[in-house]
Formats: sequence, C-alpha cells, structure tokens
Amino acid sequence: MRRPSWHELQAIRTLAEQRSFRRAAELLGLKRSSLSHLVKGLEHNLGVQLFQRTTRSVSLTEAGQQLLTRLTPLLNEMDEVLYDVSAQRQQHYGTLRISASDAAIGLLLTQVIPAFSAQYPQIELDLAAQGALVDITAQGFDAGIRLIEDVPQDMVAVPLGGPLTFVTVAAQAYLADHPPVQHPQDLQQQQCIRQRLPSGKRYRWEYQRQGESLEMDVPGQLTLDSNALMAQAAIGGLGIAYLPLPYASAGLANGQLVELLAEWRVQSAGIALWFPPNRHQSMALRLFIDALKIHLPYHR
Repeated sequence: MRRPSWHELQAIRTLAEQRSFRRAAELLGLKRSSLSHLVKGLEHNLGVQLFQRTTRSVSLTEAGQQLLTRLTPLLNEMDEVLYDVSAQRQQHYGTLRISASDAAIGLLLTQVIPAFSAQYPQIELDLAAQGALVDITAQGFDAGIRLIEDVPQDMVAVPLGGPLTFVTVAAQAYLADHPPVQHPQDLQQQQCIRQRLPSGKRYRWEYQRQGESLEMDVPGQLTLDSNALMAQAAIGGLGIAYLPLPYASAGLANGQLVELLAEWRVQSAGIALWFPPNRHQSMALRLFIDALKIHLPYHR
C-alpha cells in the first residue's frame, strides 16, 4: 500500500469540514474534478470508502470518521510546527475574518480594536455584523464572537471578559405618555422593543431580585435583531428596550435614556470567541485572542 501524502490527508480533512467538493476544492486551490480524483485514488489505495456521496451532500463513512479522528491531532500538530517555524515572519501579517453579533462588534470597536490595530498595523480585520448564527467554516470565517449561550456546542469556545449586564431603558418622552413601570409585570401594559435571536425566536426578558427570578415574553409592535437599532428606537421614543449595558450607557449618560427596574438587573455569562476544533489557529488569530483577553477583562 502506498503511503498517503501530506497533501492528500489535508484534502481529506478539508472535504470532511466543508462537506462539499466545490467548497473544499476552492479552499485547496484545486479543480473539483482533481479533488474527486484524489479522493477516489486514496480510497482505492486504502481499500476502503471514506466518504458517502449523494447529489446534494458529502459525509464521512464510519471508516472515514475513524481515520479523521486519529489523523486530526497529528495534522494539527504538524500545523503547529509549521506555523511556529514561520511565526517570526507571519505574526504581524494576515487577514482575520470574524463573524459576530453587533453587540460583540460594539465592544470590539471601543475596547479592543484601537489598541490591537495600533500594535499590529499589518493585520487586517474583516468584521461581519450578523444577526443570524452562521456556519463560520462554510462561509470562510476564521472565528465567531457571540454570547456564550449562542456558541455551537461542537466548537471550541474561548470565554472573553466577565459577565455582561442587561438594562431596561426608555426615553423620557415615552415614559411621560405611559403608565409607570415599577415591576417587570408592568411591562405587559407597555410597548416593548423586542429582539429576534439568531435562532429566529424572540428573546425572553429576564429579571432577578433578592432570589426571585422572572423570564417573560413582552408585548410590542416592533421587533429588531440589532442592539444598536434597538437603542436608537428607544431613544426615539418607540418603546422600552432591554439592552446590553454598553449599548445603553451613552444614552443613559446624556439623558436620552432612563433606566427602569434597576434593582432587577441581570447578568449573562458574557461573550466568547469560537472556532472549529479541527482547524489550526493562525498566528494572527492567536494574537487577536490575546488582545481580547487583555482588553476585555470585564464588561459590566
């Protein structure tokens, strides 16, 4: 039996990740027919089928999964060796593509990117604010950043910073024309600006006070999937919003917004960066993760 080449093994891993001959071939810089020929040749050489092929999808067979499970640590280790050897040349170069919620990007723009870009001016950042959760591997992103509870379970998650505080806010003009809000249940008689989650569901507002916890659907005519837009809508007097504190802090500081139910504030577990478990971290991504840990110790 001929020993498979490093190139062939990398191709198998890429095809398993992408589950598409077209996408895998593009990433490998091959023609689709060449990749198909390579895979068939390797299967013939090994005497076993590695992939189950249909007209719409590609998936690993049991034998293919066993092979990839054992090979992945070896491939990752070799990637580590190659990257470490060339790290001195590469560490200040490259492009990072990050998919993130607008809340996460808001934190990055104010607390991380200014210092990171100044320290590593030749690392380009391509940030995509996406309300919906996307397949970062299929769409060519290096990593994603979202609330920890939104990170897919099959990904490697790196928690960033401390808990994230949520506040309930409205404009004074709105409050002047509506009944007072003294308890979370009072929100049932208000116009609330609701949020649609990446899953498509609407976010249930959460409250805690002295051991009492509430989680509730709220009424409202307006639903948005962007914290920044929700803050703007609240400032415009369109209703009551439930926001991460960084999105409400400016409005609270200049008087455009008033906090309600302050004693019922809650904190989420915070945000995390995630990436596929079988993909090597580029030096640029490592440096970015280090910067996140330094500049996001807490975001209260």
